[in-house]
Amino acid sequence: MFGWLRRLRPPPPIPEPAWRATLARYPFLAARSADAIERLRRLAAEFLRDKEFHGAHGFVITDEVALAVAAQAVLPVLHLPGGLRWYDDFVGIVIHPSEAVARRKTVDETGVVHEYDEVLAGEAMDRGPVMLSWQDVLAGSITQEAGYNVVIHEFAHKIDMRSGAADGCPPLPAGFAGTSTARDARIAWFSVLQPAYDGFRERTIVAERFGGEAPWLDAYGATSPGEFFAVACEAYFANRAKLASEFAGLVALFDEFFRRPAAG
Repeated sequence: MFGWLRRLRPPPPIPEPAWRATLARYPFLAARSADAIERLRRLAAEFLRDKEFHGAHGFVITDEVALAVAAQAVLPVLHLPGGLRWYDDFVGIVIHPSEAVARRKTVDETGVVHEYDEVLAGEAMDRGPVMLSWQDVLAGSITQEAGYNVVIHEFAHKIDMRSGAADGCPPLPAGFAGTSTARDARIAWFSVLQPAYDGFRERTIVAERFGGEAPWLDAYGATSPGEFFAVACEAYFANRAKLASEFAGLVALFDEFFRRPAAG
């Protein structure tokens, strides 16, 4: 309530030592132009002003924790029109010290109920909070080469959910990919993402069942097009060059959507 009043206040500036330490810990953040880094800093400050952090199981939210999450979370919307409005459907961010265990319940096609535990490094809830494992957030400082980043993964889901279900297609702007209607834009999107997902899923299955070479991307992306989008976004922002070497068409699609400039 009255969140708009909070947004009217200028955010407190991020102290220089803290910002430099964050860029040093997560070098993929600094791999862009000086103007882009300054915009990243401004967005991170606004994010810290607008969101509320909560520690689970006694975990203490320090400035280091909050800034690490904020700086990575705003990277996907750095050049998107609307900026942080992509994240205005929620306020809370819950940080666990390590992976969390969630109890799941599903009903199969015969009506039988199955219950199981799922280990989570993060979770984004539709119009709800984002949960992150601090252990995995920290891992983003050393997993750039592997294209792994739990913060970007969960916030990519948030972007995807703005069009409804997390199905791998975020809301697309008018005229996207030279189309004239929202339906055509969505068709153009999936004409690139779907075959990339299908090929990745096939390679993942071959690797798991028959001992073939495992794909570079996280195998979790083979779960669904929505998870493939989030996993591909991790790699796109953490190690774009490697992703482009395997999924050139997908990277071109992401370049157009995320409005990536020539430098930055």
